[in-house]
Amino acid sequence: MATRSRRAEGARRRAQAESVVVPFPRRGGELRVDLARMLPSGSSLLIAFALVVGAIGAYVVARNTGLFGVRRVAVEGAPASVSRQVERTLGDELGKSLLSVDMSRVQAELEALPWVAGVHVDRAFPHTLRIMVIPERPVAVARQGANSYLVSGAGRVIASVDRGVRPALARVWVRRDVKLVPGQLVTGDPLAAVTAVAPLAGSRFPARVTSVTVGEQSITLRLQSGLELRLGDPTGLELKLAVAAAVLPRVRAGSTYLDVSVPERPVAGMDSAPYTNPKAQVESQSQLSMNP
Repeated sequence: MATRSRRAEGARRRAQAESVVVPFPRRGGELRVDLARMLPSGSSLLIAFALVVGAIGAYVVARNTGLFGVRRVAVEGAPASVSRQVERTLGDELGKSLLSVDMSRVQAELEALPWVAGVHVDRAFPHTLRIMVIPERPVAVARQGANSYLVSGAGRVIASVDRGVRPALARVWVRRDVKLVPGQLVTGDPLAAVTAVAPLAGSRFPARVTSVTVGEQSITLRLQSGLELRLGDPTGLELKLAVAAAVLPRVRAGSTYLDVSVPERPVAGMDSAPYTNPKAQVESQSQLSMNP
C-alpha cells in the first residue's frame, strides 16, 4: 500500500510540473516608441520647403533666361550638305534656353528632312544642342522622263538630281503618273524594284545594273552587258543575288538571260524575245532613253 501511495504521489507531482505555465516578463514600457521624436521639427520643415522653392525658382530662371541659351547646333554623323540642312531647320532654336527646347518636336522636324533616316537630339549644357544624324543611303536612281531622283533602300525619295549622277546605282524607270516627291515614299512596283537592287548598293556585284522591270510576280534586272537577270518573285532576293554573283562570270557569251528564280537551279540561255511584262508599273530601259 505504501508503495502504491508513493507511486500515486509521484504521478501527481509530474502532472503538476508539466502543467506549470512560466510567465514572461512584460516589457511594454521598453517597446513603446516615442513618436514625437520621429516627427521633423518645425525648423527642418521650413528648411526643406525653402530648398524646394529655391530649386523651382532656379529652374524657372534657367528656363526663361539666357543662362542656358542655345548658342550652337552641333551636328554629328552627317555629310556637310545634310548638316547645313539640319542647322537651317533649327535656326529658330538659337537663343532659346536648352530647357525650353521641345525635343520631341525637334526630332520630328528633323526626321521629316528627306536626307535624314533617323536622329537623336540631346542637350549639351551650357549652350549646345547636339544632333546625331543617321543619313539616308541612296540605293537607286528613279528615272521619270528627263527627271532623276535618288531613292533610299526604304523607298524614300531623297532628292532630285541631274542625269548621270551616281552612275553605279541602278536606274528604276517609273511611269509618268507616279508622283515622286522628296521626303515621301514610293509604293507598289517602284518600291519592289528599289527593294530588289538595294542589296547591290556598295557591294561587289560583278556587273552593273542599268534598269529594273517589275511584273506581277517577277523582277528582272537588265545588266549593262544586255543580259537579263531574272529574279522571279520578290522572296529571297539576297540569296538570289548572291547566286547570280557567283554564276555570272561563268555565263556563256551570247546568252541573253540568267534565271535565278530558283536559286538552287540557276539557268542561263538565249531567248528570241526579251522578257517583259506590259502590266509592269516600272518600265524597262529599252522602252525609254538609253542615257543614264
